[in-house]
Amino acid sequence: MSAPVILPPARLGILGGGQLGRMFVQAARTMGYTVTVLDPDPDAPAAEFANLHLCAAFDDAEALRQLADSCAAITTEFENVNAESMRWLAQHTVVSPRGECVAVAQDRIREKTFFQQHGLPVAPFLPVTQADDLDSDLSDYLPGILKTARLGYDGKGQQRVRTAEEARAAWQQLGVPCVLEKMLPLQLEISAIVTRAADGQMAVFPIAENQHHQGILDVTLVPARVSTDLAQAAQQAACRVAAALDYVGVLAVEFFVLEDGLLRVNEMAPRPHNSGHYTLDATVSSQFQQQVRAMCGLPPAATDLLRPVAMLNLLGDVWPGAGTDACREPDWQPLQAEAQGFLHLYGKREARIGRKMAHYNLLADQANTAAERVAVLRDTLLQAAGRARKA
Repeated sequence: MSAPVILPPARLGILGGGQLGRMFVQAARTMGYTVTVLDPDPDAPAAEFANLHLCAAFDDAEALRQLADSCAAITTEFENVNAESMRWLAQHTVVSPRGECVAVAQDRIREKTFFQQHGLPVAPFLPVTQADDLDSDLSDYLPGILKTARLGYDGKGQQRVRTAEEARAAWQQLGVPCVLEKMLPLQLEISAIVTRAADGQMAVFPIAENQHHQGILDVTLVPARVSTDLAQAAQQAACRVAAALDYVGVLAVEFFVLEDGLLRVNEMAPRPHNSGHYTLDATVSSQFQQQVRAMCGLPPAATDLLRPVAMLNLLGDVWPGAGTDACREPDWQPLQAEAQGFLHLYGKREARIGRKMAHYNLLADQANTAAERVAVLRDTLLQAAGRARKA
């Protein structure tokens, strides 16, 4: 299937005005497009660069009508947007990804079942929609993690359980449909970010290795420290997911690499991803440029890695006085002094502990070297903020 080619200065729309929306808007404006952002937050970070900010709920009928009437194409920055809104918009203008793709990614039960149905290996899992689902033999899923089926992110809505009794108690506490997923012996976690055009053309960025701290992405290394065969297998699996969904846009697929070297699909995000922020400085094109190209009916751009890189997530933790009236900006001089370091601030007005506020890309001859250096820089910022890193 071919899609209409949309060229500048056409107007594009995006549902969501957070940091991903902000970087999308920057890319689109640089490429010559005008952009409308729909977000209920009057201080939405993307609004600073957008031509128009519709400050309304994602299911606001009048705002959706204005988007549909004025935008040649519309996309989203996060999967928890109203899938019905996207389906309605698709009746009036070009929307990518499709609302159905977003609906699959919104629900872990649907997502993991989808992977399984398409022959992609996943960790053993059990859908839990009622208490009786936990009355059977759970030995195949324990020890495990009970995860809410919807709305969980950055480690939220998850509880580790070792026994059937703990699983039942955790479900009673969460009180919503969940997935009980067996914990596997992990070597590391990686992600693949694929762009798929309406005609089926695909391009995959280099595989990223992701290190987390307290459930939130901390550092991404590229290239990932995996074999060429495993990296290619992850890229191929991501392409299979995109093709099976008949996806148009940028799709992130996360994987577990087990201690025995086997690959398991973890989850997907129907949008650019935190682990792909390195593409802003270290690859020929960025994931946000690819997002624009896909929704505009253009072929994917090249994704070659220019130099090894480490991407550091910068949370509100490094802001002195975060979460108080005494909050102040960190001293960015150590980061800005690096000749191959690139700071990306998200323009959020309030810094809070655990809130994603910025990221920093450091290029080097080797990703390991860059990772060691960004860890030192992060600790310098934490110490200046009066906070020590906790394991």
